[in-house]
Amino acid sequence: MSGSNSHYREPGWFTRNVFNRLIAGLTKAGVGVWGSRVLRVRGRTSGEWRSNLVNPLTIGDRSYLVSPRGQTQWVRNLRVAKSGELAVGKRIQTFGSVELQDDQKPDILRAYLKRWKMEIGVFFNGVDAKSTDAEVARIAPDHPVFEITFQDVR
Repeated sequence: MSGSNSHYREPGWFTRNVFNRLIAGLTKAGVGVWGSRVLRVRGRTSGEWRSNLVNPLTIGDRSYLVSPRGQTQWVRNLRVAKSGELAVGKRIQTFGSVELQDDQKPDILRAYLKRWKMEIGVFFNGVDAKSTDAEVARIAPDHPVFEITFQDVR
């Protein structure tokens, strides 16, 4: 496990109660807005399925989940479960995951910021896709990144 265990940016009222619910509803209905997916992962204590809206990133033939808000519950659950599901509508992809170390993250964070800046840029403390390598490396510990490998599509 890499990164700061305390960094977490809680969503505001509008994001939690309006925006995320709207995008999650569309995604569950089969409309992946800007590539959004519903992440399903087993709870680390309860073993029950938990779901969150995520924005997967694909670079070449590799796929990643990045946590713009830091040490979220889905991050903690995925660290333990090491696998989960991504869904859009009735299409479900199961995957395995490996968390990346901080020194492996900068190119992925830069690509994520380029792709999703409008939606998540505020969570990166002024760092964007054009920031220096040192600035991206500075924020890497605050943003868990998992490489995911798809196993099954249903």
